[in-house]
Amino acid sequence: MDNRIRELIAIGASVTANCQPCLKYHVSKAQEGGADEQEILEAVAIAKMVRKGAMAKMDQFASTILKAAEATVDTSEKGCGCGQ
Repeated sequence: MDNRIRELIAIGASVTANCQPCLKYHVSKAQEGGADEQEILEAVAIAKMVRKGAMAKMDQFASTILKAAEATVDTSEKGCGCGQ
């Protein structure tokens, strides 16, 4: 795998990790490695789709966990159950 491809992958990883300094760095390195603007835009677009899908799945998972937690909480006691 050449450096151009590595940097396009790193751009995608930077976007999915929400790391702005990483994205800036890897865009620069991708350009140095010969990636053109269209390739960089495609890498960002794919990463945004992955991030959106992962976020939707996490939201579903969190809702499931919250529903399960609500079902096991004893509401007869005051407080949230964390000892406060």
